[in-house]
Amino acid sequence: MKKCSHSSHHALAELNITPLLDLAFVLLVIFIITTTPVVNDLAVDLPSAARRPKDPKPKVNYITVEGSGKIFLNQAEVTLVDLPGKLVDLRLVDPDLNVVIRGSAKAKYKNIVAVMDTCQEALVLKVNLATEPFADGPAKKE
Repeated sequence: MKKCSHSSHHALAELNITPLLDLAFVLLVIFIITTTPVVNDLAVDLPSAARRPKDPKPKVNYITVEGSGKIFLNQAEVTLVDLPGKLVDLRLVDPDLNVVIRGSAKAKYKNIVAVMDTCQEALVLKVNLATEPFADGPAKKE
């Protein structure tokens, strides 16, 4: 009595090359797409672009908060009480007012938050915080 038929052994011995052909066609298509075609450049007189002056870069206003608590607006010392009025005056001159807050590493966090709140009260929409990257990576907890 036979345990296996000859037909099943015969089928296992054949090599199915259909997946190999599929792979070959895919690689062929990839090479055709990624290869840049050789183009004969023809001499064409292209029109020149119109020269127009570039738009001026927006003026950035800096608010500096020192470790001692002193506040400077564009290198002029101001108090936290006077800061909203000065920001509103700047916003009236330039409706697209851009402010960068530079806080000293030794400044108290509440002073920087107070300046951010003042900017919000003066309706200054573009407020950024200036930072410096770590020289040796992030600080490690010990």
